[in-house]
Amino acid sequence: MDYDVLVLGGGIIGCAIAYELSKYNLNISVIEKDYDICNDMPSINTESIYDGLECSDEVSSKLIRKGNLLMEEYVNRFKVPYKRCGTIYIARDDSEAERVDEMYERALNKKIDEVKLIIGDEILKYEPNIKGKVIKSLYIPNTGVVASYDFALAYGEIAFDNGVNFKLEEEVKSIEHISKGFKIKTNKNKFTSKIVIDTTKDLNLQFEDGYVPKEDREKYMKYMVMDKKYDSLYSNILLNVGDKERIFVRPTVNNETMASYSRRENIAYDDVVKKVEPLTGHIKEKDIKMVRDWRFINEPVNLQGDIMETGYLSLNVNHYAMVTMTPALALSISQKVVEKLNCKLRKDFNDKRREYFKFRELSNEERNSLIKVDNKYGNIICQCQKVTEGEIVDAIRRPLGARTVTGVKRRTGAGHGSCDGCYCKDKIVEILAREMDKRIIEIVNNSKDSTVLSSRIKEFDTM
Repeated sequence: MDYDVLVLGGGIIGCAIAYELSKYNLNISVIEKDYDICNDMPSINTESIYDGLECSDEVSSKLIRKGNLLMEEYVNRFKVPYKRCGTIYIARDDSEAERVDEMYERALNKKIDEVKLIIGDEILKYEPNIKGKVIKSLYIPNTGVVASYDFALAYGEIAFDNGVNFKLEEEVKSIEHISKGFKIKTNKNKFTSKIVIDTTKDLNLQFEDGYVPKEDREKYMKYMVMDKKYDSLYSNILLNVGDKERIFVRPTVNNETMASYSRRENIAYDDVVKKVEPLTGHIKEKDIKMVRDWRFINEPVNLQGDIMETGYLSLNVNHYAMVTMTPALALSISQKVVEKLNCKLRKDFNDKRREYFKFRELSNEERNSLIKVDNKYGNIICQCQKVTEGEIVDAIRRPLGARTVTGVKRRTGAGHGSCDGCYCKDKIVEILAREMDKRIIEIVNNSKDSTVLSSRIKEFDTM
């Protein structure tokens, strides 16, 4: 099979590049080794939109700044949940105040002109719920939060609807340079392509110059989502300015509150709760709706190869602001491909994502109208999140639809409630089996070796 462009990796950057290139008369394919795309997004489906202040690497910082400016245009186009909210860095002692001063100078040097240095209780004008003594603060209004998984999935779905060929469960084994491009071997197929864009992070391919991934500079990150009583605790993102540890509280796109703690060493959740309480107030165990682990990585963006000269580009993006920089990075790379192949814009490009419904966000009138069209929307599967059978079926049948329990969970929110799927997981498995025409014991949680049920307990001919 011959392609103009082959994108290796179906994460957010791979999908974004495929989307940008699908605007042109090109034959494009995305190869992803997992069951699903966008597995590099946190399951909480909320990510901060950064401004580049904290980033010391100049290339990464510029991409973040440009991505920040582009973000609103893309989320409005994709109809993805998004909120502009400020970020406040808090200093409670003299050493932290010095760090705030340093950050302020850095912001001015980076031309982040909207930044404000605030002394003492004046910060309460911007965030009245802050507790305790605050010596100095840094306020930046141009940040925000976005539904990161929805954003990544929108890139992929629109690219798919515009003819991009997504090949899931295929793992690249080798890349060979040939006279007219590259020959790629996977565990299933052989391809040729004029251009190869490798967005995978840890793939060790046999290539001319070799590829050795750098060790991640990362911290353990634990985050928790609070129950309803903490909804809208803060309207801004709040962070401490500690050197060895990072504590922040931010609103989610669903108007919940998420608290997070990260440091080099791993610690227990009981200790995490104590660490975030200066920002959240006292937290009772029953008030914690969800807890998850993630990685806070600050690795400079690594670009290897040259599209214009060789037709090959390798991206290594292990960075906490990957979502923010994605629009800028994808746009820049696609422009180089267009210049290299001298291709033209398609006249039939469709820049709209297929409509979907979130039952819990609809009015009763809208719900009743939807149920009249499809009565599956009247059957609640996940009581905690008010997710209906209709939403789950739609998530499975959509472009690049869910094929796993985790895929359904990420797309709909089913199983993300306080019971963590105890009451709805078996129903989701049944729906997946029915819609995919599979046996229940063939349905997997996330990956190839993660079947939910290993076997049936008993078989009956009749009941």
